[in-house]
Amino acid sequence: MASLAEVRIEEPEEEIAPVDPMARPEELRLLEALLFASAEPIDQATLAKRMPDGVDIKAALAQLQAEYAPRGVNLVRVANKWTFRTAGDLSWLMTRESTETRKLSRAAIEVLAIIAYHQPVTRAEIEEIRGVVTSKGTIDVLLETGWIRPRGRRKTPGRPLTFGTTDGFLSQFSLEALGDLPGLEELKGTGLLDSRLPTGFSVPSPSDDAALREDEDPLEPGDTLELLLAPAAEPEASASDADPSDAGDASQGDAVGSEAASGDTGGGEEKGE
Repeated sequence: MASLAEVRIEEPEEEIAPVDPMARPEELRLLEALLFASAEPIDQATLAKRMPDGVDIKAALAQLQAEYAPRGVNLVRVANKWTFRTAGDLSWLMTRESTETRKLSRAAIEVLAIIAYHQPVTRAEIEEIRGVVTSKGTIDVLLETGWIRPRGRRKTPGRPLTFGTTDGFLSQFSLEALGDLPGLEELKGTGLLDSRLPTGFSVPSPSDDAALREDEDPLEPGDTLELLLAPAAEPEASASDADPSDAGDASQGDAVGSEAASGDTGGGEEKGE
């Protein structure tokens, strides 16, 4: 009889079943590769050009988004572009340094809200809605944040610049499109607007269309340089706007909606840049 030392029991190794490549559509792997490799969010049209013929890109993105929904990384759409981002409930894992909150003055928040809801809009039209002169420095601050941009020039005497929001604005406030900005009923529900409003009061429906309007001309060479060389910020004409207690946190998305509902962009006389 063999001793216990000579007895060798061979246990079968656990077999790992090979992954069936047909179990998951190839287009999902392609989409993953494109989105992970890109440093910036990609729009659907660009993704479609890189995919094989016959692929339903919209359905593929929806399926991939569903697959990543319960994971630590989610597929999200920001400003009509797709990108992978850390799941919202895990964002605290990435926070190792204190975040410095950037605050805008009340005047800057009002101007940003007006541009968001009424774009394309000129400085004179902004002043007409606010009822107060807007310093050039306020516009400069918003340009530096990357949330607004010069769109073109209005076809009126003086050819003033028109302004609109950017994809950076949508990303900052987690908006998929400008149409996601709060409307009249939402603003009333949050208490940001008085429930007793004048008859005919309405909140504009902003548009994401980047194409120039019929009353706009393209920007001219040097327009951007002109903005960069703008003088330092000047005090607002209204004393209430200069009060430090009026400063608000630019990250408050509802504030953007409430301030814009103060008027419309009726055709008033242009005051120039």
